[in-house]
Amino acid sequence: MEYTQEIRVLYADTDSYGVVWHGAYVKWFEAARVGLVEQLGLPLEELESNNILFPVVEMNIRYKSSAKMNERIIIKTHISELKPLSVTFEHNVYEKETNRLRTTAHTTIVVTDSTTGKMFRRMPEDLYSKFEQALK
Repeated sequence: MEYTQEIRVLYADTDSYGVVWHGAYVKWFEAARVGLVEQLGLPLEELESNNILFPVVEMNIRYKSSAKMNERIIIKTHISELKPLSVTFEHNVYEKETNRLRTTAHTTIVVTDSTTGKMFRRMPEDLYSKFEQALK
């Protein structure tokens, strides 16, 4: 399963060089992860009400070319790896008009209990099965 999101680069997303500030991508990847998780039928509000949180434990970003203000970009996100305790998402950012690859990233989340702040020893089965479905 792939989640696709289109974004228009705003002035606030750029730096003094007129290109997208590197930190803006982190915000976009978060939105894409949330979108994919919600597309799986896992609304964050419901997960939080069940004391389940998804903190990011690792992120690797490779900047290939610079996006600029007013550019329309497409972020394609899918699950690239599923383990009993973690999920890794792959993000690819393309310039919409030319389909030029701008940035790639991998983000890994774990599942924690918000009441204790500790990671689950194993991801709850219902969550795991939904992520497993998306991986296929």
